Amino acid sequence: MSNKLIRIDEYDERIHRLGRITGLLALALMFAVPSVICLKYNLFPPLKNLFSGILSIWMIEIPICLSEVLTYCPMLGTGGSYLAFVSGNLTNLKIPCASMCMEAAGVKPSTKEGDVISTISIAASTLVTEVVIIIGVIAIVPLKPILSSPVLAPAFQNVLPALFGGLGIYWISKQWKLAIVPLIVAITVSAFVAVPIAVLIPVCGGISIATARLMYNKGWV
Repeated sequence: MSNKLIRIDEYDERIHRLGRITGLLALALMFAVPSVICLKYNLFPPLKNLFSGILSIWMIEIPICLSEVLTYCPMLGTGGSYLAFVSGNLTNLKIPCASMCMEAAGVKPSTKEGDVISTISIAASTLVTEVVIIIGVIAIVPLKPILSSPVLAPAFQNVLPALFGGLGIYWISKQWKLAIVPLIVAITVSAFVAVPIAVLIPVCGGISIATARLMYNKGWV
C-alpha cells in the first residue's frame, strides 16, 4: 500500500512538473510569433494602444478563465487539465471527449482512474485535432469555391448554435433537473439585460453549483 501511495505521489509530481514546463513553453511560443514578426519587419505597436488592447481583453477573459479552471479541473484531473488548457477547445471538444471516455471506462472524475483516462482521451483528441487541422490547411485552397458557395453559407452561420446545442442536449439529458434553474437564469438575463458573457458565465456557474448542492441535500437528485 505504501509503495502504491509513493508511486501515485511521484506520478502527480511528474505531471505537475511536465505540465508547468509545457505550459511555459507554449506561452513562450505564443509570444514568440508576434515578437519575431515585429523584430523582422521593425513594426512595433504603440505601447499605449498595446496595453489598452491587453486590458480590454483581460477584462473579458480573466473571469472566463477563472470560471473554467474552477469548473473543469476537478472533471479533467491533473494531466488532463494541463493538456486541455494548453491545446484549447475545452468546451466543444476536450470536455465531452474526456467525459464520454470516463463514462465508457466506468470511472468517475476526481479519481486516480478518471485522471488517467481523462489524460489519455484528451491526448488522443489533441492528436486527432492536429491531423484534421493539417488536412484542412492542405485542402482549404481546392475546397474554397465549395465552402464559399451561397448554398453552404447558411450552414456555416449556424455552426456554433448547432455545436453547443448538441453538447447542451447531451449534458441536460444526463441530469435535466440540474439544468432547469441555470437555463431559466441565462435565458431571462440574456433576454432583458445586456450582460457581457464574461460576467454571465461565472454567475451561471455559481448558480449551477448552489442549486445542485441544494437539490442534492434535499434528495431531489
